[in-house]
Amino acid sequence: MEYKPKAVVMDDAAMRRALTRIAHEILERNEGAKDIALVGIVSRGVPLAEILASEIQDIEGIRPQVGKLDISFYRDDFGKTVSPVLHATDIPFKGDNENIVLVDDVLFTGRTVRSALDALMDFGRPKTVQLAVMVDRGHRELPIRADYVGKNVPSSHEERVRVKLKDVDGYNAVEIWDAKVEKAAKAAAKSAGGAR
Repeated sequence: MEYKPKAVVMDDAAMRRALTRIAHEILERNEGAKDIALVGIVSRGVPLAEILASEIQDIEGIRPQVGKLDISFYRDDFGKTVSPVLHATDIPFKGDNENIVLVDDVLFTGRTVRSALDALMDFGRPKTVQLAVMVDRGHRELPIRADYVGKNVPSSHEERVRVKLKDVDGYNAVEIWDAKVEKAAKAAAKSAGGAR
């Protein structure tokens, strides 16, 4: 059973324009790239942070340091759900007195960002922590907001917003998926695979 997204809200060109804009906004707010470090939240926040670092280098001539942060052990549902897949955290800088920009793909309830803040504080005391996301889909459960947003995408709880990246998925796009249709298609594929 083939299933497709309900809508594609950003294509490759739109994503590239949004990332270039976010890079300019980061530089403007921080008065240049000198004290900026980018930290991507595993998993899709990491390639987005790398793209932003390249954009900043193209604009300013300075490439900010990039780190990756695994928040698995900091999640407020750790131990209550399925065991998380662990990834390596790599913060190749001290984390003190820098303007750190946390980077993630989708901002939803705010719980991932809260966990990332807890994890980040174990690595130092940054001057500021800012948040850049490709998509803000609303439905916040915590008082957290993004400083830099690629696109606001209002969505329902029955929908999934997926950021697709060329290095991971083979193409760049922001897609909206129907959660019920996706679940039914996965169940059908699983039962078909088990019926062989």
